[in-house]
Amino acid sequence: MAGTEGSGLPDKPAVFLLDKPHFQVRLQSDLLKVDLKDGARAEIEKLAEARPALRDTIGWMFQTIIPLDVHLWEIEKVTVESSGKVNIRIPHRRDIHIPLEHVEAERLVEKMNELIPIEKERRIERQLAEQVAEKDRERQKADTLKYRPIR
Repeated sequence: MAGTEGSGLPDKPAVFLLDKPHFQVRLQSDLLKVDLKDGARAEIEKLAEARPALRDTIGWMFQTIIPLDVHLWEIEKVTVESSGKVNIRIPHRRDIHIPLEHVEAERLVEKMNELIPIEKERRIERQLAEQVAEKDRERQKADTLKYRPIR
């Protein structure tokens, strides 16, 4: 798998990994990644070729939905249905539903519920640090302008 989008950085190690026949679920300390495997992607492409009316819709799906990377701080709630489907609630975005075996789903949700509060706290700390840095830059800029000779 490629590194973090365009940054040249390698992926963080997986905290939890599920390798299903048609997709892979990879939970990292700060990110949930869901990727279709090549075989599943090929099957969907064949479907699109057989039905031209679906081509635009399926193309849009690939661009906007798959692969799916979600930062854990974005997630509001994670639950498991009795069928094993994992439901991930994300404000201002479509909810994600991942069909898994019940035991796998329970383990994934347990690990996500452990990591999500940590990532939400880190997000708040980063935002506060950014605000402090921005105020420092503004103060330095104001100080520089204050002592600038008038021409």
